[in-house]
Amino acid sequence: MSDYRVRAATPADVDTLVHHRIGMFSDMGVAIDEAALTRAFRPWVADALRTGTYRAWVVEDRESGLASIIAGGGITVLPWPPGPRYLSDRLAFVYNLYTEPPHRRRGVARLIMNAIHEWCRANGIKSIALNASEAGRPLYEAMGYRVSPHAMMFLAL
Repeated sequence: MSDYRVRAATPADVDTLVHHRIGMFSDMGVAIDEAALTRAFRPWVADALRTGTYRAWVVEDRESGLASIIAGGGITVLPWPPGPRYLSDRLAFVYNLYTEPPHRRRGVARLIMNAIHEWCRANGIKSIALNASEAGRPLYEAMGYRVSPHAMMFLAL
């Protein structure tokens, strides 16, 4: 693990973050129009990183002597009304967690999740939500995440 370094993503990482989002959906078997998603996501993530709406972390592999990004993930902090199990007013939602295939099962995704947890603690965020892929579910469960009995529903308008 000493060859891996976690750092905050910057606008210079946009192309990599786009690549990770495409890879994440592809690995989950979600049918996507890659060109259309790239055209939509690239300006969104560039602006969201710039404004702080989206905070992301990347993992660099320094084994070769040249740092290359091999994983990433991030959060958006949402205003959230207090409820019976959560009395705070913000919720961090994790998404775009992706590790390049040769680096999987080495604890890299855990490094990103730990960075997210540390940032949330330091910033008073007391609850984190995410949608787990089948591949990611064991990691999240090992970190204490639990499936909610109330499934989130979506409607595309």
